[in-house]
Amino acid sequence: MTRIWAAAALAAALGLSAPAMAQDQVKIGVLNDQTGLYAEFGGMGSVEATRMAIEDFGGKALGKPIEVVSVDHQNKPDIAAATARKWYDADGVTAIADLTNSAVALAVQAIAKERGKVALFSGPATTRLTNEDCSPTGFHWVFDTYSQAYGTARAVLAEKGDTWFLLVANYAFGHQMAKDLETIVTAGGGKVLGNVRHPISNADFSSFLLQAQASKAKIVGLANAGADTIASVKQAAEFGIVEGGQKLVGLVIVLSDVHALGLAASKGLLTTTAFYHDRDEASRAWSKRYFARTQKMPGMIQAGVYSSVLHYLRAVEAAGSADGAKVAAKMREMPVDDFFAPKAKIRPDGRLANDMYLVEVKAPAESKAPWDYLKVLRTIPAAEVTIPLAESKCDLVKK
Repeated sequence: MTRIWAAAALAAALGLSAPAMAQDQVKIGVLNDQTGLYAEFGGMGSVEATRMAIEDFGGKALGKPIEVVSVDHQNKPDIAAATARKWYDADGVTAIADLTNSAVALAVQAIAKERGKVALFSGPATTRLTNEDCSPTGFHWVFDTYSQAYGTARAVLAEKGDTWFLLVANYAFGHQMAKDLETIVTAGGGKVLGNVRHPISNADFSSFLLQAQASKAKIVGLANAGADTIASVKQAAEFGIVEGGQKLVGLVIVLSDVHALGLAASKGLLTTTAFYHDRDEASRAWSKRYFARTQKMPGMIQAGVYSSVLHYLRAVEAAGSADGAKVAAKMREMPVDDFFAPKAKIRPDGRLANDMYLVEVKAPAESKAPWDYLKVLRTIPAAEVTIPLAESKCDLVKK
């Protein structure tokens, strides 16, 4: 056994695939941003959600305690890739969860696919994970650029928001979001008057917001996330963009963003979300437990991490094995059924087909309790927020 693990470690150090080994213990790695602009997006909250899923499952799989490890990838694909190789090849990790940041997610997807290991994506948004770069052991759980662009843009277009200017995060997620937005806005009879790309972890959005203001577009779309979205909204208020008649639309808004901004600054923001803690009784019950552990209400990423890990563990039990290919097959075969995704299914491309919700941020006077931030305007059926399989570029989908 020592020689086998030594070989795995050497392979990891050389960046090579490890030799195949029998895996009889489940170990889950949470790989995400824990100190940067997405630290509240998933962060340590996703680690806690993973622990909750393991506890609710019973704490053991295949007769042995389930382990958890976590690393801050710092939004750097090279750090994420090195961590994933070490975890899969030398440390016995059987699945990696969260993986916020699209560039990071794509790097880990390639490694997991090569090694036949499971990857559970809750935090990234790029549709490439279930499209051009899909994997038989990769699962995209919460949202993607298609769901955010199509779910939100259709609703805004219906309210005569037909001219847009986009602030775009300058990496894979932002580029794909802008592309999807332009497609749906144009198809709906609107126009994208312009867009500007900004670096991630940006501090000063003044020049970008001035361009948006000068465009006279009715809608300023924020194709960014995390701290960049928070800064964009705050600085837009300073420039009087909303008071001047333009409307801000956040394409990826999570509950922690609204909490950081406050209702006075974020009221009226529209977005599409996969989860809201006050949606129904099951969501309220789980969120109350999460709050007791973290002193924060969960957003869609933390709830999605819990759901994906719990489904993964159920599939391990059903397969009687931690082998990635066997577990992945069971995950696709079994329905997902929990507070996050009741009676949902995983599509052949690895995308969880689950309903989403168009929400609006409440005005301060509408909020009746702490964390009472959103009102659900309508449920968006899963078929409307997932790329039609007939248009898929995933080689796992039979045309």
